[in-house]
Amino acid sequence: MDQPLLTRDRSALPAQAEGLNAYVGDDGVAVLEFARPHRRNAVTLAIWQALPKVLRQLAEHEGVRVLLLTGADNTFSAGADIAELAEAYGDPDSAQAYHAVNVAAEEALAAFPRPTLAVVHGACVGGGCQLAVACDLRFVAEDARIGITPAKLGVVYWEVPTVRLGRLVGPARAKYLLFSGELVSGREALPLGLAERVLPDAELDAAALDFARLLTRRSTHTIGGAKAVLNAPPEHAAEALAPWLLRSREGSDVREGLAAFMEGRPARF
Repeated sequence: MDQPLLTRDRSALPAQAEGLNAYVGDDGVAVLEFARPHRRNAVTLAIWQALPKVLRQLAEHEGVRVLLLTGADNTFSAGADIAELAEAYGDPDSAQAYHAVNVAAEEALAAFPRPTLAVVHGACVGGGCQLAVACDLRFVAEDARIGITPAKLGVVYWEVPTVRLGRLVGPARAKYLLFSGELVSGREALPLGLAERVLPDAELDAAALDFARLLTRRSTHTIGGAKAVLNAPPEHAAEALAPWLLRSREGSDVREGLAAFMEGRPARF
């Protein structure tokens, strides 16, 4: 059986949790894959706990310029493992601790220092959607099913993912998704603000990989500065941008970019 396109010809990092695979490639693109297809890639507590460590490893990897987040067997993730969630809610303290681990994983993904792109096939529900929303961008299959379903379970969604969802899609659309718990298709995700590109399922991985490789050819200073500003509260935007402005003035990206433009060649950042 052929290796899936996104993980083909990539080296696997040592596994930190069953059902979570990380790969790096010579093209500057890393892939983080949920891999529990028998459970529609539901995220276990062990995976939530491992995510910050794996993300640190990838951030420290010298060759990684872009990170793709995806799921095995044409499914992104059905969300938190429901059996573990039910057990956690058997006790208030364990429920509090469980959600704190969820939020720590989400925050680690949102803080990843290079561009992150969720590649969404199939189900992207609950905690899976929470992680997709924490990425910088989302490429979504037309027939994907996306939603955040705590209202169906009686779970109160934590403030960090709620605020992040509201910033992404706007307060009214966030309320629509959270109040109803209904799933939307990939086609519906685009006007809602849950997707930046929507493509036929068979074309999605190639398009996502092409875009990721394009980003590896762009200035890390420009991308880093934009990400820092847009992820920061508005009142801290200047502070977030300051180190990137310094890098731009002292580093080589601007000189290389201007020289490449004048010489009619691609820049080599």
